Amino acid sequence: MNLRVLRIELRRSVAPWAGAVVLTTALAFLYTLNGAWWSGTTAWTAQWTSLAMWTRSLLFYLWPLAVGLGALQGLRDHRSKMSELLTTTSRPAWQRAAALSGTTAITLAAAFGLLVLVGGVQVLAHSEYTHLGWLPISLVGALFLVAGAVLGMGAARALPSVLTPPALAMGAFVFTALMHMSLGRTRTTMAEGLPGTEPNQISLLSPEVEEVRNVLLTLSASVHVGQTIWLLGMAATGFALLVAVTPRARLIALTPVVAGAVLALLVLPSDPRRMYVVDEAAAELVCDGPVCVAKTHQDRLTDLAGPGKEALHLLHSALGERAPVSVRENTAVLPEGTTPRWSAETVLLDFDDDIVAAAKDEELTRSLIAEGMVPDCTPVGWTSVGGDLYAQTVAASWVLGDFKPLPGTLSEKLRREVDAETRAVWRELKALAPAEQHRRINAARAAAHSCEGDAFDALNGGKSR
Repeated sequence: MNLRVLRIELRRSVAPWAGAVVLTTALAFLYTLNGAWWSGTTAWTAQWTSLAMWTRSLLFYLWPLAVGLGALQGLRDHRSKMSELLTTTSRPAWQRAAALSGTTAITLAAAFGLLVLVGGVQVLAHSEYTHLGWLPISLVGALFLVAGAVLGMGAARALPSVLTPPALAMGAFVFTALMHMSLGRTRTTMAEGLPGTEPNQISLLSPEVEEVRNVLLTLSASVHVGQTIWLLGMAATGFALLVAVTPRARLIALTPVVAGAVLALLVLPSDPRRMYVVDEAAAELVCDGPVCVAKTHQDRLTDLAGPGKEALHLLHSALGERAPVSVRENTAVLPEGTTPRWSAETVLLDFDDDIVAAAKDEELTRSLIAEGMVPDCTPVGWTSVGGDLYAQTVAASWVLGDFKPLPGTLSEKLRREVDAETRAVWRELKALAPAEQHRRINAARAAAHSCEGDAFDALNGGKSR
């Protein structure tokens, strides 16, 4: 397809409008709604992998939109009543189909690329860690839009009706919704014995990805390969339907999409732990003495190193040989609902932890001391305000010798509640003989590091609250 044909197709088709709708609605969704894509280490402008995953997640509505717009493009010849005339021309049908589908494919891919570019510029400003591991995620996302649009064109050419575009768009939307909510989910039991669900193999035929909950998680290579096979089969069926003129040819045109689905399911992993995997390069540790962070957060090491070393010094002064000897970002990615396990020799931190994310300098030192003394035992993916935070507040205040709330984003009401629960316990603890203080502190640390028992209850002398 030469530039002259491309310019003509751009003027007489809905392809430019398709690209504009995809780009503007995606940006409007991201910038006007305050969702998880704006917060923490997994924000869509924080890291490259998060950017790719969040923009891919928008395909839950962009892909049905592309299918519907492609179907609208496929009805062009039928609306102009030129179908019979075009079949009498000497130009091969595949060339006309290539011009029609190629124009839409270029505009949709360009629109998705611009969306990624908008986020990428901001990632460059926020992160020092650059890599190309995110690129396959975005390329497959663009291919989903292109294949969906071409399939919509072919289906509209085979079923030329004004109802075809909305019907196809709605069908594609229902498909993505069912894959995300029921057909693509397998019921399971989480580590705490509570019911839950996890993605299954069929869900990978959908363009949507799981919500980004950890910056170190990415899609495996087998997912990229399987989805590419499926999408190439989808695009081939759409193109074949564009050039087919007989019912028999249209029936044969369905072969690529069926074969693509079968081959894709043979390649796609069935185990959720092989679908979303840890990016080992991003999880590699970068250290400044005893203080280490994942490579993806290497820009934070400078601000963490000083408070981290100071926290280790203060912990050693308070605990002696029992004190932890290093500070390290927690790179373990555990299943949803799993109770964490901690090491008494290492202060493990999570930059998304509220008391760490909101802290700097001396406040960060206090937060690291709290994490080292009484790590949080809240199951992965859950949130709570209670015993662990109370115990952390008391334990950090005991080490530093003065009572002060931990940093964080709690509301004023919750802050007053934490203060009311902890200040009296701290005063009682400091009034005890040194031996009894250490006994309670050791009992609280043992309960917290094993996530068995109640650390705050141990600091309170076993009194019921």
